[in-house]
Amino acid sequence: MDMFDAGERADEAGAVDAIVVPTIRHPRWLTHAIRLAGAISCPLVSLHSRWSDAGQAAGWMPHGVDFLAIDIGDPDGLNLPDFATTALLRGTPFPRTTDLSAKRNTALVLARLMDWRRIVFLDDDIEVSSPQDVTRAAELLDSYDAVGMQIDGYPDNSVVCHAHRETGGYQDSFVGGGALAVETTRSPSFFPNVYNEDWFYLLTDASLRRLAVTGKVKQRPFDPFDQQVRARDQELGDVLAEGVYWLLDKDPRQGWKPATDPAHWICFLDARDRFIADILDRVRQLPPDDRKRRAMESSLLAARGRLHRIDPDFCVAYLKAWLEDRRRWDDHLNAIPQLGLHAQDVMKWLIKDGATTLRWWKSLSFAY
Repeated sequence: MDMFDAGERADEAGAVDAIVVPTIRHPRWLTHAIRLAGAISCPLVSLHSRWSDAGQAAGWMPHGVDFLAIDIGDPDGLNLPDFATTALLRGTPFPRTTDLSAKRNTALVLARLMDWRRIVFLDDDIEVSSPQDVTRAAELLDSYDAVGMQIDGYPDNSVVCHAHRETGGYQDSFVGGGALAVETTRSPSFFPNVYNEDWFYLLTDASLRRLAVTGKVKQRPFDPFDQQVRARDQELGDVLAEGVYWLLDKDPRQGWKPATDPAHWICFLDARDRFIADILDRVRQLPPDDRKRRAMESSLLAARGRLHRIDPDFCVAYLKAWLEDRRRWDDHLNAIPQLGLHAQDVMKWLIKDGATTLRWWKSLSFAY
């Protein structure tokens, strides 16, 4: 699956300005993205933190691949707005400590600075079936704001939804930021720092952005039940996103605005509690000595415990803060020059005044 035909190149209609990979892992996890970038002749941008190192990644890059590798460092030093959604979660049980949203938002700022219109977000544990799927997605951006690639194989779901599927429930997967082509200049959006941040990126003030799906990708398998903290930390984002998209599924014409009424969340939170309780009942019917049963039960109890701390008024407050952040993000982008700057100048724009300078590496052929 990783071996691409060097003759498969993007034509102008399907040209990709950059593939963006946020990563916390060893550079070997970039192998697939490197081959993909080479196959479609576009730059690879890798954004590193924690156990990942941009300098090490630069040494991993083969000759002939255009790349820009950046150590993100402290997310608070990045030139991003002070989001109301982040402030709302501060001091509550719900703050999200990952930097994935900050990396994706930084990529959107980077695209603005370099005058990139079409970028593809790709997680380091995702593999694309064919380069043509990526160029087809980029081509569709002429008509759509975002184009997702359908995950085939191991599903991309929350822990609760994995447990639902594994105990006999029907569970589909929605497209997400793990394999998503976006048009960066039209109807700008951002990734809030909450689980399912990509679902929020795909929303407008009233409904869903123009979205298409094409091609197939595969996610590398993992054990969703190995740490109960994962289910606990996902619950708020799962509730908020599922609660909003539930409305869109019921009646796309009305949009998601009923979610700004606490009455919606009173109903939805009760339904969510019954949903998790039903999965727990099915899990407890598994053999008592089944190791997976114990792990699934612990994860579901952690999710349910966190669910019981979510208040309908808090859900409404989050959505109002998110709407405020959308306006703040639009103002932020409008203040950024769209000039196709050189990389040296771009790095200065990516951080706030007085913040620690970013460490970065690029290929000699990187045309900025």
